[in-house]
Amino acid sequence: MAAHAPESATEDLARRARAALVREIDRSGAFAADPAWREAFEAVPRHLFVPYYYIGGAAGAAGAAGAGGFERVWSEDPDPRARDDWLRGAYEDAPLATRVRDGELVSSSSQPSLMARMLAELDVRDGHHVLEIGAGTGYNAALLAHRLGDSRVTTIDLDAEITEAARRHLARAGHHPHVVTGDGARGVPERAPFDRIVATCALTTIPPAWLPQCAPGARVLAPLATGLIALRVRGPGCAEGTFLHTPAYFVPLRGGTSPAPRPDRLGGLPARAQGEDLLRFLLTLTAGRLDPRDAYALWEREGRPERERYGVTVDDGPARAWLDDPRGPYVWPLA
Repeated sequence: MAAHAPESATEDLARRARAALVREIDRSGAFAADPAWREAFEAVPRHLFVPYYYIGGAAGAAGAAGAGGFERVWSEDPDPRARDDWLRGAYEDAPLATRVRDGELVSSSSQPSLMARMLAELDVRDGHHVLEIGAGTGYNAALLAHRLGDSRVTTIDLDAEITEAARRHLARAGHHPHVVTGDGARGVPERAPFDRIVATCALTTIPPAWLPQCAPGARVLAPLATGLIALRVRGPGCAEGTFLHTPAYFVPLRGGTSPAPRPDRLGGLPARAQGEDLLRFLLTLTAGRLDPRDAYALWEREGRPERERYGVTVDDGPARAWLDDPRGPYVWPLA
């Protein structure tokens, strides 16, 4: 009996930590749009998907720091206190760095409350088929599979090491959705049509391959320019929608897309404005298309617009972003 005590103690701590996380997500209001997701977060154990993660940079303990100064925290640490710290950290409402290469973060497990908000906004229904772009640890795919069933969930990532690890994590949690190694920008046409597409990596535009893989009326939810764009597919190659109010910062999509343009020449802007989140959103959305000084002037003139006033249209031409009206005066092509 004694041989099983450490495992039982770990499971008990995990249950209590998971329950506390679900309460925290609930208090944030993330389940409001679709309370059914609460049960998925209660059921799926996040710690199985992050057997190790990294805590950042200069905060790493002396002698324990890895590439780029990250410290690796893991489930097999010989110190039981360190294992408990790993487990508690797995249930913090915080993003976790899960893969670091040459000192650069290449994959992470997103903040659970943001994941819950995105899943609720995805507006899934029983019977829907969902494509996730960016498999990560597999945790988000497990939440989807718990809600919809394994056969209705497809997740893709460019990196074979990431997809192999995701399959292991998913199997350990009792789920077997379809995990694909490939370029997420190309979608997974052999599994189409999809009722929902959700990206867990930052985009610079809407990949043209996605919309033809969507069923009529499909919804696409993706991080773009430090925000979340929610598109409704109106027909083959045609979609439109507005941003949610929620800020969102994700690891960029790797593969068949250009690197995200960065706003430059910020030194020409008033110092008090440079740290404004909503201005940075506009600067990122229009980087390479609108001079930062012109963007700042527009932002002030239009009353410092919230994210919800911006939208994206995809049709026969290049995808484009806009403020207030897709046929109005403020329209910019996406990268």
